[in-house]
Amino acid sequence: MKPLPSVACLALVPIAASSGVDYHNLPVDPVFPGPWDKYIKAPANKSFITPTRFWKVEGNVTTLSIDSGPLTYGHYYGGGILIGEGGLLTLEFRENIAGRICLGINSVTDEPVLNLAYSESSFFAGRQSDATNDEEWDLPLPLHPGNRTGPLCVGSEFNRGAFKYLTLYIDSIPVFRAHSKSTVGRVFSSAVAAAQQVLGLGDSGSYALEEGKPYSKPSVSITQVWVNCTSFPSQHNGKAYSGYFHSSSSLLNRIWYAGAYTLQLSTIDPSQGSALIPVNRYIDHNRSPPGSWYSNFTVAGGTAVTTDGAKRDRLVWPGDMYIAIPGIAMSSYDMLAVRNALDVMYKHQYDDGSLPYAGPPLGYHGEFSDTYHLHTLLGTYDYVLYSGDIAWLRERWPAYQRALKVSIAKVDARNLIHVTSPLDWNRHGMGGHNIEASAILYAVLTRSLELSSWLSDDTYETQTAGEEWSLIGRNLRKGIEQLYCNHTGLYSDNLSDRHCSGPDHIDPQDGNSWALIAGMHERESHIPSAVSRALRSRWNAFGAPAPEFPNVMSPFSSSFELQAHCAAGNHDAAVELMLLMWGYLLDGPGFTNSTLAEGFRTDGYVHYPAYLVPSRNSHAHGWAAGPTSTLVNNILGIRLLSPGGETWRIRPVLTKWLGWARGGFAVGRGNFEVMIWRVTLESNKSVRGAVAVVKAAEGTHGWFGWGEERDDDDGSFIAELQGGETRAWVRLESEDDEIFTTEIKIPEATWEPDDGEAWYRQKIPYGSGDALVYDDTFQTPVMEDRKPGEVDWEALDNGYVDTLGWW
Repeated sequence: MKPLPSVACLALVPIAASSGVDYHNLPVDPVFPGPWDKYIKAPANKSFITPTRFWKVEGNVTTLSIDSGPLTYGHYYGGGILIGEGGLLTLEFRENIAGRICLGINSVTDEPVLNLAYSESSFFAGRQSDATNDEEWDLPLPLHPGNRTGPLCVGSEFNRGAFKYLTLYIDSIPVFRAHSKSTVGRVFSSAVAAAQQVLGLGDSGSYALEEGKPYSKPSVSITQVWVNCTSFPSQHNGKAYSGYFHSSSSLLNRIWYAGAYTLQLSTIDPSQGSALIPVNRYIDHNRSPPGSWYSNFTVAGGTAVTTDGAKRDRLVWPGDMYIAIPGIAMSSYDMLAVRNALDVMYKHQYDDGSLPYAGPPLGYHGEFSDTYHLHTLLGTYDYVLYSGDIAWLRERWPAYQRALKVSIAKVDARNLIHVTSPLDWNRHGMGGHNIEASAILYAVLTRSLELSSWLSDDTYETQTAGEEWSLIGRNLRKGIEQLYCNHTGLYSDNLSDRHCSGPDHIDPQDGNSWALIAGMHERESHIPSAVSRALRSRWNAFGAPAPEFPNVMSPFSSSFELQAHCAAGNHDAAVELMLLMWGYLLDGPGFTNSTLAEGFRTDGYVHYPAYLVPSRNSHAHGWAAGPTSTLVNNILGIRLLSPGGETWRIRPVLTKWLGWARGGFAVGRGNFEVMIWRVTLESNKSVRGAVAVVKAAEGTHGWFGWGEERDDDDGSFIAELQGGETRAWVRLESEDDEIFTTEIKIPEATWEPDDGEAWYRQKIPYGSGDALVYDDTFQTPVMEDRKPGEVDWEALDNGYVDTLGWW
C-alpha cells in the first residue's frame, strides 16, 4: 500500500541558475543531441514545410510528372503545377502538420476559385475537409487569387489545426451563352455553394463573365506550396527537445517521438483556438453556417497553451492534462503553455468552488464533470512537480483547496464519491458511486498532502485539513473494496446496475487502472497483479478495449492502463501494450504514421465511436501520448519526488522486450539521464544481468534501485546518491538464481552519442581479469496472436454522444 503521507514541512531549495532549461525561453538546439534525433517529427524550420509527393491527380492538372510515388519537391519549381477547370491535385506531407497554407502563384486566367480541402487521414482526403464538428465534413476553403501572382497565403483565421493531405481543385464550370451577369453570378454561386460562406465570397457580379465571352476557362499555375506552422509557438526550432528516448526497439522509439510531436501540435497560440464553432457562438455570436471552420477564438491568456488536440477541439480539457503534462515536461518542457492552461481553469472557477468541464468557450454555463474537476487538481500537482513553480502554487492554493472541498463533500456513507455529473471522457455509465472518480480522488488527496508540504504550510487550518484528507483517503480504500469482483479479478464500475452482480455489470478499464495508479493496496495484496493480468487478457489484435465505452479503443484510458501495469510491477505488459496498440496507431490503415489519434473502433477502423462522423476523429490528440512519459517514468525509471527535481528516484527496468535503452530530460535544475543494457560475464555467458548508469542534476539528491525490485522487498538494493555525479551498477543473476548488485566504474565517454549504438557494446572491466559484455543472445519475444475486436453495431448506433445536447 502507498499510504497517504502526513502533512509535514519540507524545506525546498530554490532553483538556482544552472545548466537546466528555462521554460520562459526554451532552447533553440536539442539538450541531448544524438542519433535519436532522426525520430523527431517536428520541423526545424516552421515557416516553410513542403509536401513530399503527389498523392492523387484528377482531371485538368499538368505537372512535370504525374507520378503519385515519392517526389523531389524541387520538381515544382521548374515547370510548376497548372490546375485548370475540373482539375484536382492532392498533396501528401511527410508528417501530420498544422498551420497556414501558402502558394507561389505564377499565373492565373479568368479569376479562378481554387478550393483547398484538408485531411489528417488518407481515408478522408478529397474535395471536402475532414470534420471538426457534427457535420459530415468541413467545407473546403475557397481561395480567390484574382489577378494576383506571387506568394499568397490563407488568412490567419484559417490556420488549419492538423492535416497531412491537402487537396487543391477548381470546380467544373458550365458553358454559358447569352446570359446576363446576374444569371452568371447565380450559376457561379451554385458552383461554389460547397465552399465556406463565412469567408465572404463577394457579390455575384464579381463572377460575371466578360460580355460576348461564350465560356470561361479558369486556371492557376502554382510554383510552390508550403505551410507556415503556427503550433508550438514557444519553440523556434521544433526539433530542440529537452528530453529524449532511445532503445533497441525502433517502434518504441517512434512511439515516444510521435507522442512528443502530438503534444507539440496540440500546443497553440491561445488566440487561435476552439474548433467548436457552434459553441463559440454563445460567446462570439458568429453566424457561420454548418460546416464552416476557423481558428481565431481566444481560449486562454499568454502566448502558448496546451490543448486537447491539434485539429479539434483546440481548447483546454483538464482530462488530457494528466497524460499531457508529464509528456510535455519530458520532451519540449513548454511548461508556460501548461501554466496558461491551468490558469484559465482557475480563472473560470465557479462560485461554489467547482471547476469547469473545460476552458472557454465552455465554463460559462455551469458545465461540470466530477472527474475532469479532479484532473485540474492532478494537473496542478504535475505542473509544480516539473516546473518547481512554488510561487504559482501559493497563489492558487486557496482556489485549489476550495475545489478539493467540492469533491470531498461528495463522499457519502458508502465511502465512495457520489458522482452527480454524467460528463467524463465521453464514456458511458458515469453517475452514482463510481470507481474511476473515487480512485482519482484518492490520488488527488495523496498529492494534496504533498503540495501542502511543499508550501511548508503548517497552519492549524492546513493541519486540520490534512487530517481530514487522510481520513477520507482511508475511507475511500474501504469503499473501493466493495467494488472488487472475485470472479473477474477486476473492479466493477459502480454499486448499482454496473456492479459485480448487477444487470449491466461492467469492469471499466479507466476505473481499474486508477485503482492501481492511486497506490491504495497493501504490499502483500494479490489484487494489483490480478487486475493487471485480467486487463491484459481482454486485449484484441489492436490493443486494449474500454468496456465502459462499447466499441471503443481509447489511447486515453489505455494510457492509464500503461501506468496501472507498471504500478502492479508488470512492466512487460505495459511495453507490450505500447507495441501492440500504439504501433497500430502509427502504422494502421488511415493513421498518420507521425501523430497519435484520439481513438478508434474495436475492429481497427479509424472511426472514433464517440462521434457519428468518422472523419471527426482527431489524429493528433494529447491524451494519446501516454507512452512518452511512461517510458521515461517507468522503464528508464526516472521520477521526480519534489518540485523541480530537488529529490528524485531512479528505478530502471528493461522488460523482456528490450536489449538496451537510454534517455532523459531536463528541468530548471538540470539534466536527468539513464542508460541501461543487458550484459553477461565474458568468462561465463550463463551469468546474465544488466548495467545501469545514472546522472542527475547538480545540487539534487535521490535514490537508485532496480525496477524489478520493490523498496520493501527483502534484500532489495537501494543506493543514495547526489546529483552532479555519474554512478553505475551491475545486477547479475547466477546459475543458481542468486542475484547480486555491484557498483562499477564507467568511463564518462559512455555517454557520448555516436552514429551507431556502440555505447552499449563497450567492454567493462569486472572483478579480477573478467569483463561485462553485451548479451548478444537477447532476442525480442514474438508478439502473441490476437483476434480483431468485434463491433456491436446496435450499441454503436446507440452510443454516439450528442455533443450539442449538453452545450
